[in-house]
Amino acid sequence: MAVVSKNDAANVAEILRSHQNSILEEWLKAMTGATRRSDLMKESELRSQASRFLKLISDATEAAGYDTHAPAWSATKEMLNEISSSRAQQGFTPSETATFVFSLKRPLFDRVRAAYAGDPQALTAALWSTTELVDGLGLYTFEMFIKTREEVIRRQQEDMLELSTPVVKLWDGVLALPLIGTLDSARTQVVMESLLQSIVDTNSKIAIIDITGVPTVDTITAQHLLKTVTAARLMGAECIISGVRPQIAQTIVHLGINLLDVTTKATLADAFLLSLKKMGITFSREKRDDQKTDQK
Repeated sequence: MAVVSKNDAANVAEILRSHQNSILEEWLKAMTGATRRSDLMKESELRSQASRFLKLISDATEAAGYDTHAPAWSATKEMLNEISSSRAQQGFTPSETATFVFSLKRPLFDRVRAAYAGDPQALTAALWSTTELVDGLGLYTFEMFIKTREEVIRRQQEDMLELSTPVVKLWDGVLALPLIGTLDSARTQVVMESLLQSIVDTNSKIAIIDITGVPTVDTITAQHLLKTVTAARLMGAECIISGVRPQIAQTIVHLGINLLDVTTKATLADAFLLSLKKMGITFSREKRDDQKTDQK
């Protein structure tokens, strides 16, 4: 491996500063095809980002050399964070975002090659160190993009969990929580928090957990349901589980799951009617006029 001289970083910084305009034009030309994505980003915005990036790496290289962990590189990394975040939200792919940095190689290498034309050994060292620098910044950009995308996905999953666990007020003091889909640990936490908060907000005494939309009930699912029931009881509300279909009932018996101390009903309507009875509310069917006439 060629030894990098102390002046290499300063020389590359000088090359970036002296030939910034020509490097910028060649760099923009190198960003062809999907990398430019004129449908997602204006040409003026791309040019502004590229120009600012060249200025930042020129200043950082001159101040701290190729040590990207040095404080002098913090502004460059911050810009790459901004680019990664904005492009992740705009719809760019990870490779398109990282290519923004990688496509700088050719125009930069051409200038380095011209500057060290008379010294092959120094040229090799300069090209190697410059390659490591650009590759490191490109990989950093890729990592930041993935991190941003994962954060966006996580927030979307949380939003979907909240939307998939709506707590409905059926009557004064009666809540219903219809569940649809698989009930895992993460969703159980959201379910429990939503239900308990609604119990507090509405001062409800009965909560119906409807599992009609839950495809299967295994041991883990039953444990999650029992945890939710127990938490609701601690808040002073009685829980009724509705939507217990024959297949689910057989599965619960087969698995030996103890739901004896939990009130269950086949349908949400049955659970709602039981809730009203527990609250001392009764209904009577009003007779129509034609029925009254017939009785006379």
